This record gives sequence, C-alpha cells and structure tokens, in this order.
Amino acid sequence: MKAPRAPRNRTVDVDGLDGFDALLARGATSMHGWHFQSVDLRLRSVELAGMRASGAIFMGCRFAEGIEEALRARGALIFPTLPNIPFSTYRGRLYTAAELYAGIAGTEYEAVPDAQIYQWTLQDGHGRALDATLATAMHDHAISAVLDGFLDDCASAGKPVAGVMGGHAAARGSAGYAQAAQLGRTLAARGFMVATGGGPGAMEAANLGAYLSAYDAGALRSALRTLAAVPGFRPSITAWARAAGRVLDDFPGGADSLGIPTWFYGHEPPNLFATRIAKYFANSIREAMLLARSGGGIIFLPGAAGTVQEIFQDACENYYAAEEAVAPMVLVGRRHWEEELPVRALLSALANGRAMAEKVHVVDTVDEACELLGP
Repeated sequence: MKAPRAPRNRTVDVDGLDGFDALLARGATSMHGWHFQSVDLRLRSVELAGMRASGAIFMGCRFAEGIEEALRARGALIFPTLPNIPFSTYRGRLYTAAELYAGIAGTEYEAVPDAQIYQWTLQDGHGRALDATLATAMHDHAISAVLDGFLDDCASAGKPVAGVMGGHAAARGSAGYAQAAQLGRTLAARGFMVATGGGPGAMEAANLGAYLSAYDAGALRSALRTLAAVPGFRPSITAWARAAGRVLDDFPGGADSLGIPTWFYGHEPPNLFATRIAKYFANSIREAMLLARSGGGIIFLPGAAGTVQEIFQDACENYYAAEEAVAPMVLVGRRHWEEELPVRALLSALANGRAMAEKVHVVDTVDEACELLGP
C-alpha cells in the first residue's frame, strides 16, 4: 500500500495499519494532523508510545489497555465508538455488496446489515436523538472523504466518471432494463467509471453492464436471463438479491463501478453489481456527491420524480458553472422527455444563452448517448 503523504500543517487520513506502518517507515515522529478512522491499534502500543501525540485525532479506534488514556494525556483527541449504533461511525472505506448483504445466502434480507441499519433509522425518536444525529453525520462525512479519495484515484488513472440516472421501476427482463445494462457496458468499455444511484431498476442494470464489461457479450445475455426470473425486489428482496448473487457466482471478478444509494430510501435495496458502494443517510448529500463528481457527463434514462429532480439539480450546477466546468447532460428517450414528462422545453429555455446550451442533448438510443460523452 502506498504511504499517505504527511506534509507539514496538513491532515493525513490513516484508515488502516498498512498506512500507519508506511508513515512510520518514512521516519515520522509526530502524529500532528493525523486522523485515524476505525483502526485497530492494539498491536501498535509501542509505536504509539514513542511518537508525539498532540494534534492527532482518533475516531472509533481500538487500543490496548492504558494507551487511550496516555494518548489523551499527551494531547490527542479521541472520539469513542458510540454505543448501540449498528454501523461504523468512522468508516475508512467504501461498502461492498458482500458486506451489506452478509448472510443473504442463508437468511432473509431483513436479517442482513443493510436492512438492520435501515430498521434502526425507523426507530421512534431516532431523528431527535443526539447520538443518532452525531453518528449519521460523522458516518456521511467519512463516506464522502473515502469517496473523494476513490474518485481522485479514478481521475489519476484517466477514468472519468460518467453518471447514469434512471428510475427504479425498470424490471429485469424488460427492454428498458436491457438497454440500461448495455449502456453501462459500453461506457465501462470506453474507459469511464460508471456511477449510479446504486439502487434497483435502471441503476442496477447500468452497474450490471459495467461489471460484465470484463466479459464477452454472451455473459450479459446469460445474466439477463438469470435475472429475469426475479423481475423486481417486490415482493421479496431476498429472492431478488439471491438472483443477483447467482450472476456474481457465474461471473466473478467483474469490472469496477460505483453505486451511491441512501438509507433515506431504505425500502429500495442497493444493487449487488456496484463493486464500490458509498451509502449515505442524508439523501441531499448523496445526490450532491453523485451529480457533482460525474465530470464525464450524465446520462438520464427514463424515470419519474426522482430523475426529474436530478435533471434540474444537475442543470442548476451547469447553469452557474464556468464554461470549462460544464458537463454533458444527455436525456435518453425523446417521447418520454418531450411528451410524457416534457422537461426538454424548460431545460432548453434554461440553457438558452448559457455555456451549457451546447451540452444539453435529447436522443433516442443509448448508443447515441455514449457517442455524446466521447471516447
């Protein structure tokens, strides 16, 4: 693991023992400005005792007996793990589907971590309890930090982020679902990091297509047949998730893609095909991150209220952006966006005379959409 840099007067995020050890190997003697998140430091007591601790922050870390008190006495700030919270408040990494759906092969969805966390958010008084407010706010801050790091790595690797927005209603086995899957596959094959809202329907399909871009076209056809046996997450999220699990078993090690779901809409489960999952409690933060970081452009598939909101939130950002910062907006489905939900006219009027005017498009096919996002 590459050692995190430790320039003077700047913060350094330490989210694992490898990162801590790498800093020690470079001769660091002070932890000033170091932010530890959920690191088990019980086997590093000697090293901690030998370093200057003033200015260090430890969040949800584990220590050998006596070390926590010693660090506090030497000027460190230590945030303890909050009690009765069913998630890591100070996460140092993104989620995976395997983590959120742990145990799904042998139990019902209601017993897996994703569902248990959602149930916790529904408890009476949750929204008013100080510990819950602190826990969710710190969790979302930590998720944003690690998501920024992941996306910075994508940028360094020359993988622009392409957002795919669409409704949850597209059923497995439908033409719309297959279209979204082909879109995700094509974008990933062209070198984009595909990012979706992380949920079911068109979002799942786009993540599926991106995941299977590591395989030939026959893999996607096979996966679509497998998934069609369970068209949606109602009435059984368990059956829906297990069908996705069968695809993952058939085609392991697929390409990376990103899902950004939210427990605010916890009744819509996260899909299993996004290899990196940034799940938030606050939907407003989740949407802002998804739209703002899709610098390669955003493709909007047919959707309803949520997708319309995302279109105009993205339009607002492009409206006020400098010319070089405007990202393409591509709406797929002329009939849907011009007749059924006629947002095209308002969007065009809004863009008139602005730098974004040349970046707003309405097309009929996903192939046209991909061409507009470039190579």
